[in-house]
Amino acid sequence: MKRMILALVAMVLSVAAVSAQNYMVVDSEKVFKSIAAYNEALSEIETLSATYQKQVDDKFAAVETLYNNYMAQRASLSQSARQAKENEILSKESEATKFQESLFGTDGELMKKRMELIQPIQQRVFNAIERIATQYGYDLVIDISANPTILYYSSKVDFTQKIINALR
Repeated sequence: MKRMILALVAMVLSVAAVSAQNYMVVDSEKVFKSIAAYNEALSEIETLSATYQKQVDDKFAAVETLYNNYMAQRASLSQSARQAKENEILSKESEATKFQESLFGTDGELMKKRMELIQPIQQRVFNAIERIATQYGYDLVIDISANPTILYYSSKVDFTQKIINALR
């Protein structure tokens, strides 16, 4: 009996605590898309990515050409010549893979450029969100663009436009 009463009291207190939370909702995707510098940075990153991808494709195409030439000549090559060609192909493939990683890897040039261009804009947005949340006394900010499981929210708690206005 005591356990049931304690469980009921704990439930009531937790519901009261949750309902006392003061929160606001922001659509960060909409905020970011409203910033011209962000859209320009994305465009620059896409262009750079396409350029890098062409360079990587060219390197792998060269490896494929080398391999096709080797397969056409393989029957007429000595064992040592075959081994040398195979080692050359493997070496070129390894170089191409390393080159691809240097451009597209987690520490690659594209990621560095993305951090250089996007991170300052993200910081501005996050600072504006924090400033607005503090100004209006909110304890919690929910990003509705990143959480598709939210089924309903009141427009009274949607501060997306205030964030966009604060960034202008």
